[in-house]
Order: sequence, then C-alpha cells, then structure tokens
Amino acid sequence: MRKIEICCSSLKEVLEAEKAGAFRVELCSAIALGGLTPSYGVIRQVAEAVRTIKVNVLIRTREGGFCYNDEEVEAMCRDIEFCREVGVDGVVIGALTADGEIDMAACRKLMTAAQGLSVTFHRAFDVCSNGEKALEDIISLGCDRLLTSGMERDAEQGAKHIAEFVEQAAERIIIMPGAGIRPNNIAWIEKMTAATEFHSTAAANIPDHAFATKKLSFAADSCGVGLLRRSQYEIISELVNNTL
Repeated sequence: MRKIEICCSSLKEVLEAEKAGAFRVELCSAIALGGLTPSYGVIRQVAEAVRTIKVNVLIRTREGGFCYNDEEVEAMCRDIEFCREVGVDGVVIGALTADGEIDMAACRKLMTAAQGLSVTFHRAFDVCSNGEKALEDIISLGCDRLLTSGMERDAEQGAKHIAEFVEQAAERIIIMPGAGIRPNNIAWIEKMTAATEFHSTAAANIPDHAFATKKLSFAADSCGVGLLRRSQYEIISELVNNTL
C-alpha cells in the first residue's frame, strides 16, 4: 500500500495533509533553503493537535552543507530531545564528513538522542561520494528509512538508482523516493523503484494578502512577491490515489 509523506511548515498544512489521506508529515521550516528545524512553538502546536497522522520533525540546524561542528551537533541533539518530550513520532537527520561520507560519530550522537523515535536519514545521502557504502553505513546506524532522489536532481531522474538502493537494502531499511514527486509521475516512479513510501511537498503558489511594496522583497524562493508556496489538499489527495 502506497504511503505518502508530505513536507509541511505549519499546523494548517499538517491538517490539510491529514484530511487528504497522507500517512505522515515531515515538519520543517524554510523549505526554500532545503528545510530547517521548525520552531519549538510550531512543533508543540502540531504535536498537540494531530491524532491520526504521524509527525516527523526535520533536525537541521542551518542552511548549507551537512558537515557540522560539535556545537551544531549538540544543538541538534537538544532539538531531538525536545521532539521526544512533546510526543512526535520521529525525526529526520543527516550529517556528512568533509569527504562526502556519513559522519558516523555525529550520527551516533543524534541516534542516541533519538532513542524511542522513528529516524529517517535525509537527502544529505544524495551528495555522498559513494551511495552504496553510505547506504550500508545508514543501515548500520539503525535508521528506519532513507529519503533519496537517487543521487540525482529529482526522483524521476534518479529512479534507476533508487531501484538499485531498494534492492541493496533488501528490506533492512525503507527507501523513500523524494524530490519532484507529483501526481503525474508517482505511479511510474512507484513501478520503476518498487518503493512503497514517497515524500512530496505537494505545493502550489497561493496569494499572500499581506501588505507589500514593489521596492523590495523578502522572498527567498522563486514563487515571487505576493505569493506563498504551500501544500495543497487536492495535490496530496492525487498523490495518495493516483494509479495512472
């Protein structure tokens, strides 16, 4: 059975995902930067409000690459501890060395902090120097799933590699395709990869009714002034149900 995870940044989006039939959400902020850890307020708000959908929280302390210093790892451990305290289902982690390998020392600290929670290793994997070795390292850490675009720009382009990772994993870990998953390609990617879980923002541009001036913009992404990019019920529902 196909399970859909939706990347959300607010309680409203989480409730939309829940209503549309998503299995799980990945809660984050700053999606235009690749996603960062959401505020404690948003995490607590979502944890207290939802009942029928699983909630995983992205643990990523800053934008940029995935090579972290000791202070950043400690901050992420504290974020994970807060997530456990408020009762979310899981966390989404990842750390690499400067050579593009899994930072086993950093990840072990994150895994220790996450004891009792489901753990997904995020798309830091997709920039690793050796995917096959990185997958074995992630499995040895005890992660429950791996989010990947197949080390390509999106999951459609990386479908062949995702299928190879699914075969290599041999049910020791869930391989979850993500990046560019849409209603018009999910069935094909599902068939090509034999994956059962899929990750998507399911987003569309919506009007931002706040007052704005043409002189400047605080927008960090390509949706432009006067628009917001948010997950949409109709797109999520199509992802859940589309079998074409």
